[in-house]
Amino acid sequence: MQTSVQSEAKFQQGLALHQQGRPAEALACYDQAIGLDPGHADALFRRGYALFELSGFEAAADSFARTLARSPNFAPAHNGLGLALAMLGRPAAALESYNAAIRVEPNFASPYINRSIVLRDLGRLDDALASLNRAIVLAPDNANAHGNRGTVLTELKQPAAAVVSLDRALQLNPGLPFLAGIRMLNKMQICDWTAFDRELADLVVRLERGEPASPSWPLLGLTDSAQLQRKAAESWTAAKCPEIPALGPLAKYQRHDRIKLGYYSADFHRHATAYLIAELFERHDRAKFELIAFSFGPATGDDMQKRLMAACDRFIDVSARTDRDVAVMSRELEIDIAVDLKGFSVGNRVGIFAHRAAPIQVNYLGYPCTMGASYIDYIIADETIIPDAARQFYTEKVAALPNSYQVNDRQRKISDRVFTRAELELPDKGFVFCSFNNNYKITPEIFDVWMRILKAIPGSVLWLIEDNPAAAANLRREATRRNVDTGRLVFAGRIAPEDHLARQRAADLFLDTLPYNAHTTASDALWVGLPVATFPGGSFTSRVAASLLRAIDMAELIVPTLEEYEALAVTLASDPTRLRGIKQKLERNRLSSPLFDTERFARNIEAAYTRMFDEHHAG
Repeated sequence: MQTSVQSEAKFQQGLALHQQGRPAEALACYDQAIGLDPGHADALFRRGYALFELSGFEAAADSFARTLARSPNFAPAHNGLGLALAMLGRPAAALESYNAAIRVEPNFASPYINRSIVLRDLGRLDDALASLNRAIVLAPDNANAHGNRGTVLTELKQPAAAVVSLDRALQLNPGLPFLAGIRMLNKMQICDWTAFDRELADLVVRLERGEPASPSWPLLGLTDSAQLQRKAAESWTAAKCPEIPALGPLAKYQRHDRIKLGYYSADFHRHATAYLIAELFERHDRAKFELIAFSFGPATGDDMQKRLMAACDRFIDVSARTDRDVAVMSRELEIDIAVDLKGFSVGNRVGIFAHRAAPIQVNYLGYPCTMGASYIDYIIADETIIPDAARQFYTEKVAALPNSYQVNDRQRKISDRVFTRAELELPDKGFVFCSFNNNYKITPEIFDVWMRILKAIPGSVLWLIEDNPAAAANLRREATRRNVDTGRLVFAGRIAPEDHLARQRAADLFLDTLPYNAHTTASDALWVGLPVATFPGGSFTSRVAASLLRAIDMAELIVPTLEEYEALAVTLASDPTRLRGIKQKLERNRLSSPLFDTERFARNIEAAYTRMFDEHHAG
């Protein structure tokens, strides 16, 4: 009897310490309580959460399992076990634990919320949304449920609905981390600029104070401050994808006859990344490099996927494997250099690299920003993209390639189809400005400039991509506010890539966006002979078009200020002779300059990989 009283006293002491945010001291009390009474289920349960908070996930899982051995119908213990298993990289087992909690207690909201996170990580976004919808029915004032729902809707490309959920989450809990930035990104997706200046200023102030107000990726289209982007990236990585030491340190491999080069992506199919990188795969020097692709995207079987598969020594579908499993496989294959082609873009698997899949890990192409992660060793760039003075804003070492960092495929097909202006809904006459970037890259400031350009060139139109009807409606509304006839905005739907390339020949000048430049879209324009006017800023994303133009020897299309950007567009539209000369030069340079010389690019990036490899082996 005395032992039971002492055990309960220790448990209550631990509970009080735990509630004060002192999990290590609480853990010691729980252990003492269990030592006095091994059957103290509450102490075992709370011990599991203390261990979880201290990142002792294996021990936490064991403590929750021992709780369930005594109380198999205790739903919170099933839920806790699910949390620990998820952190251990065992999503299927975590999902079963959450389902068990729901079976035991169907009206318990927490497992529905936690289950949605696993479902989202598994790519089952519709199921994740259904789980969150149920959680909100059970707990309508749960801020996390609304916040997670907004995040899932973001990935489902339902920005208007995402904003509603994120608004509700922030109304319930204004301090929820990262949601303010994700909310702004969704508003940008539909070109909703209501309170834009105020909200951006508030976001910047919070980030400068060190608050986790946004991940880094929403900032790419909001600010050209590389310093702020680094702050946000480090905050996100520390909170959401820190280094995972579970596999232990990676032993140094013996030097292989060929450098084992692993490329990791969800985009090995008809996707912008594949359109850029396909020929590089084909031109890698197989005498020096063994090429292994790790695909965690869909098995589409399309022509691009078949082309990439044929170009690799091995093409491995790892979509059904956990991050830990892929890291283990990479180690077993002794991958020397792991190239992450996703970064933090949608569909990423950063956890693979957090487990340290290879001794050298590289951020390339898919995410034009620092990842703020200690386990990413290099970022591939060039001297235009990251000047020496800006290297301090990247946690990675900068591998600067000659010419441009961006690979291109000079085999890209341009459709033979000849589009008439009528079928493109363009006027019979008049200058055609275009910007085929995603709508979220359009800021109020750049739209102001575009509207002034249209006013300066009578009869001209601005040709844009229509990402969604809401964005088009909002852009028309913004044009009206600037006293521009909405008929001068022409929206193009998305079509097959080869046809999209062909239709661009109906345009006269591509107007770049700031601070998020045209990247693949700029290469597309230059490939078909369409000049691109740009003004570079201070971040990676805001300097890509300048990098491409320098690599194709068209620096006259790069200007140092936004005012000169506006003046350049007006001048070129007013001077047909000068514009014709620029187009003729662009046509001459297209196949003679470095930008579209994939063979030269392959040798340059291989030299960078070789230097990384040699420096690693030299210690």
